[in-house]
Amino acid sequence: MATQQEYRGESLNKVWLKRYPPDVPAEITADRYPSLVDLFEHATQHYADQVAFINMGQPMTYRELEQQSRAFAAWLQQGLGLQQGDRVALMMPNLLQYPVALFGVLRAGMVVVNVNPLYTPRELKHQLNDSGASAIVIVSNFAHTLEKVVADTPVKHVMLTRMGDQLAPVKATLVNFVVKYVKKLVPKYHLPGAVPFRQALQQGAQLNYHRPVVRNDDLAFLQYTGGTTGVAKGAMLTHGNMQANLEQTKATYGKLLRAGKEHVVTALPLYHIFALTVNCLLFLDLGGTNLLITNPRDIPGFVKELSKFPFTALTGVNTLFNALLNDVNFNKLDFSTLRLSAGGGMAVQKAVAERWEKLTGHYLLEGYGLTECSPLVSVNPYDITCHTGSIGLPVPSTDVRIVNDDGVDVPPGEPGELCIRGPQVMAGYWQRPEATEEVLKNGWLHTGDIVTVDAEGFIRIVDRKKDMILVSGFNVYPNEIEDVLMQHAKVREAAAIGVPSDLSGEAVKVCIVKKDPSLTKEEVLDHCRRQLTGYKVPKIIEFRDELPKTNVGKILRRELRDEAKREGQ
Repeated sequence: MATQQEYRGESLNKVWLKRYPPDVPAEITADRYPSLVDLFEHATQHYADQVAFINMGQPMTYRELEQQSRAFAAWLQQGLGLQQGDRVALMMPNLLQYPVALFGVLRAGMVVVNVNPLYTPRELKHQLNDSGASAIVIVSNFAHTLEKVVADTPVKHVMLTRMGDQLAPVKATLVNFVVKYVKKLVPKYHLPGAVPFRQALQQGAQLNYHRPVVRNDDLAFLQYTGGTTGVAKGAMLTHGNMQANLEQTKATYGKLLRAGKEHVVTALPLYHIFALTVNCLLFLDLGGTNLLITNPRDIPGFVKELSKFPFTALTGVNTLFNALLNDVNFNKLDFSTLRLSAGGGMAVQKAVAERWEKLTGHYLLEGYGLTECSPLVSVNPYDITCHTGSIGLPVPSTDVRIVNDDGVDVPPGEPGELCIRGPQVMAGYWQRPEATEEVLKNGWLHTGDIVTVDAEGFIRIVDRKKDMILVSGFNVYPNEIEDVLMQHAKVREAAAIGVPSDLSGEAVKVCIVKKDPSLTKEEVLDHCRRQLTGYKVPKIIEFRDELPKTNVGKILRRELRDEAKREGQ
C-alpha cells in the first residue's frame, strides 16, 4: 500500500479525488490498443473523411494520412530495406510532411528520432551518431547543416522535402519559389543521392506494405533531452509510454473534449514532446483537426491563420500566449468556440494567465511534464477558475513522492525532490545504463525538481535541483554552454546560469574569466552563434576576475544565480 507521502496514497487520494471533477478517474487503462500503430489504424478508419491536419491552407483527411503514411512505411521497408527497430530521424518544422513521416516510421515498426531543425552541425552530428539513425527526412531549408556532418554519421539514406511539397501543385510551386528565391531561406547544399520525399511516397504507393507485429513494450521514440546533465541523451519512450500518457491527458481534460468535433491549434513544433503527445496523438485519437503553424514567430501571419479556423483548443508556452495577447488583431478574434487553453513547457506567468482569461473567457490550464515522462505528470483541474501558480495535481495512475537529499520522504508542505512513478515513465536513456541508474531508482524517476505539496495535493515548484535553464519551453544545459565557451582560446573559465526574462521565461547568462585580456563580448557571441542553436546563445555576458568555487574547485552556479537575483537580473 502507498504511504502517506506518495501523493496518490490512501490518505490523500480522497482529497485529490474530491478536488478533481467527478469525471476524472483515479486510474487509466494504459493498453487500450496493443500499440500506437493500432490506435492510428483505428482513428484513420473511424474518421476517414474528416480533416486531420491543415497547413498553409491545405487540408489532409485521415484517409489521405493513412494512405500516404502507408506508402512511406512501404518505402522504408521495401525501397530502402530498413528493418524493424531501425531509427529514422525527422528534421522539419510543422508541415504536413511531418505526420506522414511520423506515422510511416511507426507503422514500419521503426523508431522515430525527433530532431530540432535549428540544430547546429555539432548538435546534429551528436544526435545522429548517438541514436544510430540510418535514415533522415529533412526539409531543404536545413539541408546545408546535414551536408556538413552526414559523412561522419551512420545515416545512409537522406529523404529531402521542400516547404510546399505537400500542397496543391500550383501553390506548392509558388511557396517553394518564394521560400528559396524571394525569402532566400534555403542555403546552398550538396547531398548527392538524396531522394525527394514526394518520390519516396510515389514509389512507396506501388510497393507492398508489410504490417509488422508491434507491441506496447516496443520502442517508439528516441526523444532527446539533457536529463540531469548537459549531455544530450535519448529518452526511450515506448508505444506503451506514449499511449498511457495519451490516456492520462484525455482523462484529465474530461468533458472539455468531444470526439470528432475538436479543432486544435498546433504552434509548438511537433518534434517537441508536449505537442507530440497533447496535440498530435491526443487529437488524432479524438478525430480532431490539427492546424499546423509552421512559423509561430510570425505573429501577424499566425493570427491571420487563426481568423480562418474555428479553434476549440490552443496549446503553447507562456511566451507564445504573451506574444498573442500583445497583438492587436488577436484581441479582435472570436473566442466563442474555444474550450481548452493549455500551457506547458515553462511556467505560465500570472499576468499572462489573467490577461488570457479576461480576453478569452477561459482559464489557461498550466501543467508540468518532462521528456522522461512522455511528458505529462500533473495538470490543474479543468474546472479551476483562477491562476494559482501551482502545476496542478498528478494525472491518473501517477504516484508522486517528495524526498530529501537522503531519499527520505518529507512531510506534506516541506520542500523536497519530486519523484514519479507511472506507466508514462521512460524505459531509460538509450545505451546509457549509468545515466539511467542515476534517475531511475527502485522504479521511481527522480526529476531533480524541488517542490512542495499542499494539503489538497497541489504541487508547486520551488527550485530546480538541476541547473537546467528553461528558455521559451526548451531545455538549455549549462554544461553544454560552458563546453562551447571553453573551446575559445581566450577563455579561461566559464559558467552559465539562467536569469529571469520577460520574453522567454529565462535567458542564458554567462560569467567568464578571460585568458586573453583582449577578449570582447562580440567575440564570445560570434563563437557561440557558430556552435549553438539560437535560444542557447547567451543574452548576458559578464567578465569577472574569478568565479566562486567550492573547496574542491567546483564552480558554484547557485552563488552566481543568487548574485544575479540580488542585482535584479
